[in-house]
Amino acid sequence: MALAATKARTAAPRREASKSRGGRPTKSAAIERDQRLIEVATRLFLDRGFDATSLDAVAEAARVSKPTVYSRYGDKRGLFAAVLRREISRWLAPLSAAAETQLGSSSDISVEQRLIEIGREMLNFTCGPDAVAFSRMMTSQAINFPDVAKLGKEEGWLKAVATTARFFDHLVAQGALAVDDTTIAAEVFLDVVVGHTHRMATFGTPMELKAAEKRMRAAIKLFLAGALGPADRVREPSRDTAKAAQRRRTSR
Repeated sequence: MALAATKARTAAPRREASKSRGGRPTKSAAIERDQRLIEVATRLFLDRGFDATSLDAVAEAARVSKPTVYSRYGDKRGLFAAVLRREISRWLAPLSAAAETQLGSSSDISVEQRLIEIGREMLNFTCGPDAVAFSRMMTSQAINFPDVAKLGKEEGWLKAVATTARFFDHLVAQGALAVDDTTIAAEVFLDVVVGHTHRMATFGTPMELKAAEKRMRAAIKLFLAGALGPADRVREPSRDTAKAAQRRRTSR
């Protein structure tokens, strides 16, 4: 169906951009043309994949000339980078919005509940079908085009970490968290909360939403408490505790 829709768009008559007196498109027409190009390229990359999408097909579907596409983006890698940059900004917007909302939330809301709200937004946008499809394309093209992988890291992962770290800075200032390095804490949080679920979706085995949220909540509890639990438990295990642990291992 998606390919049929693309063909239908392709068959539409070419629309000429509004021209200025010098023969060039007006600024507003150029912006509209670029937006249309990115939208069409996004759908083609998602429908056909990177390898099967050509600049000629994008130009035809977007109803612009081939030289326009080549002059604007250079090659398919440049076009894919522009599409990826736009998609990443879309994925990060809900995270930024959620973090800002939690920054302004009442102080009587627990830290755990604030992180759950952020985690829920992260699950929605990182494990959605479009995000997963682009993640696969980035992975498959990373060896041939390392600059694409660099773009994904700098525009996606590092910005997500920075946004989360700023939120943690606020919690530290409130005395709600006690961490020395909020950047490392943000990396750990992102990885344990959505990393596994996103990887499974990328591998073609997505988790059901209910199961994914259950895992996310458990991961947040571990993140907040730490695997060792309260500080008074950080000590050498007693002989009885060691024997109980041994019995549990033996019974498995």
